[in-house]
Amino acid sequence: MSTLIAAAVIILIASTVHAVTGFGYALVATPLLALTVDPHTAVVATTASALAMTVTVAVRQREHAEWRVGMIAMAGIVLGMPLGLWVYAITSEQVLTVLIGIGVLGCTLMVWRRVKVKGNIPILVGVGLVSGALSTSTGTNGPPMVAAFQGMGYDPAKFRATLAVVFAGTSVLSLIGFAVAGQVTQQSIWIGLVGLPVVQLGYFIGNAIFSRIDPDRFRKVVLLALLVSAVVTLSSALNG
Repeated sequence: MSTLIAAAVIILIASTVHAVTGFGYALVATPLLALTVDPHTAVVATTASALAMTVTVAVRQREHAEWRVGMIAMAGIVLGMPLGLWVYAITSEQVLTVLIGIGVLGCTLMVWRRVKVKGNIPILVGVGLVSGALSTSTGTNGPPMVAAFQGMGYDPAKFRATLAVVFAGTSVLSLIGFAVAGQVTQQSIWIGLVGLPVVQLGYFIGNAIFSRIDPDRFRKVVLLALLVSAVVTLSSALNG
């Protein structure tokens, strides 16, 4: 019971951050859940509970989404998922945690340096491939997409909505992959179920904050969320 309560608090924080930034759910939830349960369970539980969050945002903000961009990125994600499942199956918990932190830190650097990204098909498929591999190996599929959409110059509304479309599809595919690979445990299912009502509360809190943020401050929030997640993840790996 104490684990489920801790998971509910983590999910509330993560869903609020996600509603504000458009991507923070897995970046916050995965490393924090990994401090409560083992990293492998944390990855699956984050993916399960994230589905409700991403579907909520995608449906409510659908008029702002770049659907063509999302679908092209999804094609790359599908290609990258088998690679991620293989990494997930053979990697130790500590190495998996380090990979999460390094990936997030690298994308933080891209956003901070304002790296420009062209929204052509090869780039979108390539970013999707990396995101798909991260999705099924670490549960943190967001950083590549975050860096790409920031680099493409999307305004906050378009940024958040398009990410939600991509992440909703990714969550479904990742859960199918985990189930096929036999990685879905009873504990991860319970955490996912606990998250269903909690993410709705987090969405309403975060959306109220989002409506009051200008684009420049929004970028700073994105950077802060990425940086905090990277630091927490790498610290947990080093202490482990």
